[in-house]
Amino acid sequence: MADRTRIVVLGIGNVLWADEGFGVRAVERLNALWRWPDNVELVDGGTQGLALLPFVESADRLIVLDAVDFGLEPGTLDVREGDAVPACLNARKMSLHQAGFSDVLACAQLKGHYPAELVLIGVQPVELDDFGGSLRPAVRAQIEPAVAVACEWLRRWGALPIARDETDAPAAPLNASGLSLSRYEDERPSEQRANRQGDTRFWHPPEQT
Repeated sequence: MADRTRIVVLGIGNVLWADEGFGVRAVERLNALWRWPDNVELVDGGTQGLALLPFVESADRLIVLDAVDFGLEPGTLDVREGDAVPACLNARKMSLHQAGFSDVLACAQLKGHYPAELVLIGVQPVELDDFGGSLRPAVRAQIEPAVAVACEWLRRWGALPIARDETDAPAAPLNASGLSLSRYEDERPSEQRANRQGDTRFWHPPEQT
């Protein structure tokens, strides 16, 4: 008999703001490397806030991947479980999407549709205030470890992955093709061309030392 336990793996964050995109990039990687049983759903949650409530309510077990201010050394990967997840997100709100996701968890709990098990796999960001910027190297280096931790939890829950190989069709993307990591990086304009420093008629970027 097929396992009817529903597992959701949710990557949240904004890929346009440097390390904020960690959770989305991690769930993309999980999708690219492995095929999963039908009871496992991988979701690019972006910054959708309360629109993510149905995914949380439907999950018996939930993994969240995100960039989180744990108060640790930048680039550090950390894992929190159960009640420590909303407590962590509420204690150190780093962005609007985290405030929104805290509300999602609270709503699901109030409605009586809360995951039996909840795991947060997060990385301490290095840089957030860089619109159009890349994941910083220390954060990007934690994508594979985060995927490994997620796989460990999924196996623990009985969801056994099958590695994709060259005979498999490419994984269906979780978001718009233009937001894929490779295309996003390859087609990024230079910092000068994109004017990521803002309007220098009104302010001047700090000199590099």
